[in-house]
Amino acid sequence: MAVSDVYLAAGTHVNAVATEADGAILANAWLLIALPLAGAVILLLGGRRTNGWGHWLATALPLAGFAWAALALVQLLGMEPAERSISVPVYTWFSVGGFDVAVDLLLDPLSISFVLLITGVGSLIHIYSVGYMEHDENRRRFFAYLNLFVAAMLVLVLADNFVLLFLGWEGVGLASYLLIGFWQHKPSAAVAAKKAFLVNRVGDIGLLIAIMLMFSTFGTVAFSGVFGAVEQGGQGTMTAIGLLLLLGACGKSAQLPLQSWLLDAMEGPTPVSALIHAATMVTAGVYLIVRSGPIFEAAPAAQLTVAIVGAVTLLAGAVIGCAKDDIKKALAGSTMSQIGYMTLAAGLGPVGYAAAIAHLITHGFFKAGLFLGAGSVMHGMNDEVDMRKYGALRTAMPITFATFGLGYLAIIGFPFLSGWWTKEGIIEAAFATEGLTGQLLGSAALLGAGLTAFYMTRMMVMTFFGEKRWDDGVRPHESPTSMTAPMIVLAVGSVFLGGILVFGYRFAAFLEPAIGAPEEPHAFSLAAMLTSGPSLAALGLMVVGAAAAWFMYGRAPVPREAPAGNVITVAARNELYGNAINEGLLMRPGQVLTKALVVIDTKVVDGLVNGVAASVRNSSEGLRTAQTGFARTYALTMLFGAAIVVATLAVRI
Repeated sequence: MAVSDVYLAAGTHVNAVATEADGAILANAWLLIALPLAGAVILLLGGRRTNGWGHWLATALPLAGFAWAALALVQLLGMEPAERSISVPVYTWFSVGGFDVAVDLLLDPLSISFVLLITGVGSLIHIYSVGYMEHDENRRRFFAYLNLFVAAMLVLVLADNFVLLFLGWEGVGLASYLLIGFWQHKPSAAVAAKKAFLVNRVGDIGLLIAIMLMFSTFGTVAFSGVFGAVEQGGQGTMTAIGLLLLLGACGKSAQLPLQSWLLDAMEGPTPVSALIHAATMVTAGVYLIVRSGPIFEAAPAAQLTVAIVGAVTLLAGAVIGCAKDDIKKALAGSTMSQIGYMTLAAGLGPVGYAAAIAHLITHGFFKAGLFLGAGSVMHGMNDEVDMRKYGALRTAMPITFATFGLGYLAIIGFPFLSGWWTKEGIIEAAFATEGLTGQLLGSAALLGAGLTAFYMTRMMVMTFFGEKRWDDGVRPHESPTSMTAPMIVLAVGSVFLGGILVFGYRFAAFLEPAIGAPEEPHAFSLAAMLTSGPSLAALGLMVVGAAAAWFMYGRAPVPREAPAGNVITVAARNELYGNAINEGLLMRPGQVLTKALVVIDTKVVDGLVNGVAASVRNSSEGLRTAQTGFARTYALTMLFGAAIVVATLAVRI
């Protein structure tokens, strides 16, 4: 079944579900959003009265949402596959002329997968934050923002139309701004929050224009209406909509050329980094592309552009990760790279959709675990982030070492751990693409696998192995149970989740009602993953990358000060000059344009307006002199006027 046909059937089962006794879970799906939103409202309006228990309330509400989503999943699994797209109407948002926008929620395999990830991993991050933010005097406000973030992301993935999706999209942007800049007493955090907000506005404009084009072309913004009518749109229109959607996705998912905000966002508290990178913000762009699959399938040029952007970004992020000494920024470069893998897969069409979402979900577990592990290291190292001042922490922090190590093995693609199942699926799907394009995309994915093994092994070695490089007075120690318990759960997911999703093609089959089915399910063939050339090459490159990092950082002492490095190293440390490029291409020309507009406004527009005003004033000044205030002058003027009138009449007679 084509994806567009899938959406034509969406929304036809809501009445049947709502009238069944066990349909209350799906029919009241709005509670998934209402629970964390209520937490944010209570904590923000309750003030200091909620300081003692607010963080527990904020943690309990996403957990309740996860339980509700799990029940919804069970109910969906009990239906026939063709019936697993349920549109749940809540209320009509607004209706203007022929433009109707409803708050309708779409529950299908794709949205429920994201809901479980957001509420599940999000709840673990909330639990971790209880210990991490224990001594912060503004902890209540921090948890309110976390709840707001979760609620906004749930609006985004549950929306049944693009306008409601855009509401959640903007809510995620607001929440990220509040959380990245939470420690606003730090100038770097305040600047990073503004940068993330502004860069994302560029992508948001693209999404907004795309929605306008959809309405002007199809007369609707509902998913079923747009996707069911893509064949009626012209090739140029569909390509334009696809590229504009990609622009929006690049902003949220930190893909080139809108990636510059991501590493600066590490200025926020570590739980924020985990939430943004694993369960919420950066996954939104991948969701948008996969959800909008029918549009990209109708616009091959836009679809190919998606894959190319993903391939270039996965390499750029990996190169950046190889050179960063800040543990959080190295992980941020890794996120760029891993989201690049997902974007590449999403650009492959139906053959890559399931691989993209599967890797997104497993990445949510091992990347959240890695970020929380980094926060645990910082917690025990007096908030030090420089890996050159770590070393030999495996004995001082055994739980952190073990959980971080499992996340490390998962992300580098160690056989049979979560990352191996899903990343190999993407590599196989890329090479399955016909022609030179498939070879280039597959080669980029393979090279990224080798680089991933290098920068992650470098991180592991510099942090947990080698000699002690701590400053005097630092006493590394293990984190409290409230922090280590979520890390253990995430580590377990990093080991087993990939196999559970991929083996037997079960997850791809589950997603078919929402994303369609590829002609050949080779992307998740276990036999191919064990024996194919690309898989064996990926395994070989993983070994080479890990070995190279060990020889460079494990066998030789790591200097506390970074060496000068070569041209490539310097470029990577400067994030491949992304900020300089943005400054040269966007900021400086923008300043020149602004100054030019100011001149036009002050000299031309204001000059014209002021000139008219001056003319009126001058003419008024001239007319004013005719008013003398003497009665005899006015009488004489009237006499002359009357004489002129009489003379004129006499001539005519």
